[in-house]
Amino acid sequence: MSNKPQYRRVLLKCSGEALLGSQQYGIDVETVSRIAKDIGVAHDMGVEVCVVVGGGNIFRGMSGSAKGMDRSSADYMGMLATVMNALALQNAIEALGMHSRVLSAIPMSAVCEPYIRRRAERHLEKGRIVIFAAGTGNPYFTTDTAAALRAAEMKCDALLKGTNVDGVYNKDPRLHSDAERYETLSHLDVLAKDLKVMDAAAISLARENHIPILVFSIQEEGAFARVLKKEGCFTEVV
Repeated sequence: MSNKPQYRRVLLKCSGEALLGSQQYGIDVETVSRIAKDIGVAHDMGVEVCVVVGGGNIFRGMSGSAKGMDRSSADYMGMLATVMNALALQNAIEALGMHSRVLSAIPMSAVCEPYIRRRAERHLEKGRIVIFAAGTGNPYFTTDTAAALRAAEMKCDALLKGTNVDGVYNKDPRLHSDAERYETLSHLDVLAKDLKVMDAAAISLARENHIPILVFSIQEEGAFARVLKKEGCFTEVV
C-alpha cells in the first residue's frame, strides 16, 4: 500500500470508554494525550480530521434510562458528558501545538462554539481539528448516529470507528476465543447479521451517503494513521 493517506477528510468516532485507560470511571489524562498524539500524526499527514466523542466513561443515557430515569433527561445528561470529553481532548490536542475547535449541538457559548455546518467546514479548511460534542442535540439518538450524520454533513471520505478491539467480529473476542474477525463487510451485512458495530440508524445513514466505515482498535498506538493508509488490522464496511 502507498505510504500516503487514502482519504482527504475523515471523521473519527471515539467512544467515551476509550478515554478511561485503566480507570473504572472518568478521564485518564495519559490515554487522552495518546489519542491526541495519534490524531496529530494523521493531521500532519495532511488529512482533515473531525472527531465525535462519546460520553460513556462519565454517563450513559441508555443505562440511566434502564434504571428508571426519564429517557430524554438521561440522554441529555449523556450529551453533557460528551462535552466534558470533547474539552479534555481539545486541551490535549492544543498541548501538542495544534489548533482545534469544539462545536456543540447544545449551545453553551461559555465553553465552546455552537454547531453550525458552514463554520465547521471553514475550520477544517483552515487546518483545524474539529471536535463535535453533544451528539445530535436530540434524545433517542446515539453518538454513533451523530458520527454518521456529521460525516455526511462534512462530506467525509470515511468514518473511522475507534473501539477496544481491532475490527468487527462475529462475537465478542474478549469473551470467546473462537471469535472470527471480518476483513470486509457491506452495510447490509452488518444490518442483516445484527453485528454490534454501530447502531442501525448510523449504519443506514452511512449506507445512504456511501460512507465507508473502518473499525479499528484505538487502544493501539499509531493505529489511526496506519488505517488511513489502509495498513494494519481493521475491518472495512463498504
